[in-house]
Amino acid sequence: MTDLLLRNVRPMGGAATDVLVQGGRIAAPGTIPSGTPVEDGAGLLLLPGFVEGHTHLDKTTFHEPDWLVNTVGPRIIDKIDNEREWRARTGHDAYAASLAMARAFLAAGTTRIRSHVDVDTQAGTAHVERVLQTRAAMDGLQDIQIVAFPQSGILGRQGTEAALDAALSLGADIVGGLDPCAIERDPVKHLDIVFALAEKHAKPVDIHLHEQGSMGAFSLELILERTRALGMEGKVVVSHAFCLGDIPERERDDLLAQMARLGVGIATTAPASRPVPLVAPCRAAGVTIFAGNDGIRDTWTPYGSPDMLERAMLVGLRNNFRRDDEIALAFDCISGAGAAGCGFADYGLAPGARAELVLVDARNLAEAVVVRPARKLVVSGGRVVARDGALLV
Repeated sequence: MTDLLLRNVRPMGGAATDVLVQGGRIAAPGTIPSGTPVEDGAGLLLLPGFVEGHTHLDKTTFHEPDWLVNTVGPRIIDKIDNEREWRARTGHDAYAASLAMARAFLAAGTTRIRSHVDVDTQAGTAHVERVLQTRAAMDGLQDIQIVAFPQSGILGRQGTEAALDAALSLGADIVGGLDPCAIERDPVKHLDIVFALAEKHAKPVDIHLHEQGSMGAFSLELILERTRALGMEGKVVVSHAFCLGDIPERERDDLLAQMARLGVGIATTAPASRPVPLVAPCRAAGVTIFAGNDGIRDTWTPYGSPDMLERAMLVGLRNNFRRDDEIALAFDCISGAGAAGCGFADYGLAPGARAELVLVDARNLAEAVVVRPARKLVVSGGRVVARDGALLV
């Protein structure tokens, strides 16, 4: 059943009203057909389904009964090598991992996900194939975008480019890239490959850029040059973009102005350990900045949870947001801005949008982000899919 009437709910904390869903979409106010199922919202806060803009569904051990003891070194390359060794040694099941995590996200109100999925010469396209299975299993309940992601780099592992090509042919949605200078050590050649694959498959690009300071700014300049030259405006996201948090403001603002003109978005996880692109300057420049968890309980980190309200809170803390209107910006990073940055269509609470709705017991949006109350009801495609934090599907 994809028709539903939600009575007495407060969209985004506004006045109490009824919301009608017909054919899985939010309908304009009007006559309610007889026999429409009714849910009493009891005056609760109504939010749109949440958007996870940057995660790694295939890596998680969230579903495992044993705690993963982490002894990895401090460098990015330490984490890359450690993960690859662990994955081979344990026979990690990317389908079981990604399905469990996707379902946990849905129970907590997340209906749209962009997941970076490892592609390399060791795993080949196996992880992409497993997450494609998860996407099929969640069809009609949750949208999952798959980034074919070269976590171990491309240039130093012969055959990765071909594996990325194959992953995109199998159904991956986006071409991933990684630290053109720090990991690949040949930014021009790396970007040649990434953007050539994007052109061949008519896919957008999402590049991990952990590089800080002037190195990261240099790589970002090259990404922007390539975006402009190839006419890929609105089709590129830079994930992390730590360099925008630790270069001089004048240089930062120039890069942000270029990004705004080219429609290049930023996916941030707002970690406490690194400089980060701040939300307010990005928005002031017209750059879409949205949020994600990155990895959740994997070989990279023991932290994280499939609760996007928690991530919004962490964005707020990292940006020193105190006022209610500022906290609303943090929420936008896991809702409207996330949908816009990832290209998810038909999103929101307006008539015509897909009926992806979350009811929480909170007086307003700021309280929802700060307190992170249990999800009383989650609706996806017009169906009630979770109640009081428990999945019904």
